[in-house]
Amino acid sequence: MEQAQRLQRIPPYPFREIAALKTKMIQEGNEPIDFGIGDPDMPTPQFVIDALCEAANDPETHPYDESGFGTERYKGAIADFARRRFGVELDTDGEIQSTIGAKEALVHIVWAYIDPSDVVLVPDPAYSVYKVQSGWCGGAAFPMPLEAENNFLPDLEAIPEAVRQQAKMMFLNYPNNPTGAVAPMEFFEEAVAFARKYEMVIVQDAAYSEVYYDEGDRPHSILEVEGAKDVAIEIHSLSKTFNMTGWRIGWAMGGREHVEALSRAKSNVDSGTFMAIQRAAAEALDGYEDFAPQMQEEYQRRRDALVEGLQSLGCPIEKPRATFYVWIPVPEGETSESFATKLLADCRVLAIPGGVYGPSGEGFVRMSLTIKGEDKIGQIEQAIEHMEAGGISW
Repeated sequence: MEQAQRLQRIPPYPFREIAALKTKMIQEGNEPIDFGIGDPDMPTPQFVIDALCEAANDPETHPYDESGFGTERYKGAIADFARRRFGVELDTDGEIQSTIGAKEALVHIVWAYIDPSDVVLVPDPAYSVYKVQSGWCGGAAFPMPLEAENNFLPDLEAIPEAVRQQAKMMFLNYPNNPTGAVAPMEFFEEAVAFARKYEMVIVQDAAYSEVYYDEGDRPHSILEVEGAKDVAIEIHSLSKTFNMTGWRIGWAMGGREHVEALSRAKSNVDSGTFMAIQRAAAEALDGYEDFAPQMQEEYQRRRDALVEGLQSLGCPIEKPRATFYVWIPVPEGETSESFATKLLADCRVLAIPGGVYGPSGEGFVRMSLTIKGEDKIGQIEQAIEHMEAGGISW
């Protein structure tokens, strides 16, 4: 049976291929030190698990969440968090949408806005969902290169005027996967003004907003910009902040028009998140200030160990300001793919070639700080030893 053309237009999800390669190596008894897919390796906080158990035993949580937008308890916790963390005021009636994680929201907001031939501005390198979903809707993804020389921020002035006039949506992702960059308020202000001038909606993927290292790099919400709700919707997730990837819970917040568009798309596709999970997520957000510093400190230990180890091999790299990724330039004479292959074959170290994130990712590999096993720092040190023994240098 012939598959739909929309499925044939897209490449395989890259991390599925990487997972298959890793499985093959394990079966051969040659398990790599895995710096690949970014899935938090620490457990969900116990107070959140306890809240879920209590909520799941309450029959009131068992039916559909018929509100369509999320329970009042969860939306209230989101509004409180946004006020405490970003100084952003949200109306729980219309400016917040519960989501089944961030990925689902990113998909459905594209479905809500993009028609065939619409132009979508997409960062490059970037999470593949932005480009793939734009194409699935028949839209044309126009790349915005993220270059080290511009602190991995898109140069909006470099976008041709004809493209600006046609663009209907712009994706941003700060803190940024894969580069680890943080966007200053000045850039968000520029982006909001740009979107207002050219009548487009900004989708700011803020899934990594709480994985940062220094108070001076504390990420902003784009909704902190005056008038941003007119042109922006911001997507958040509890996956990275509270080690809840498998729980599938997040939210969108922003202007009423954009939240309503997302909700309308979702209502025709899914039936919302289990209300017990929403209740547990609310408890997580209420306890953010007690838990987040522990998570940030642990990732900082790993970041410092990995970056300092790479620097000892001559790698010209600075410590990333946010996310749990390290974006590493490859040695001279290597491509992203050849270097990732060498790391795997000669050093038993699994990294992601930057080219899978788009053409501008060529020349880099990405290593994640999420590592399985008990001794995280020990594995990082062992990986550096393997790389040195394998002749890796810059």
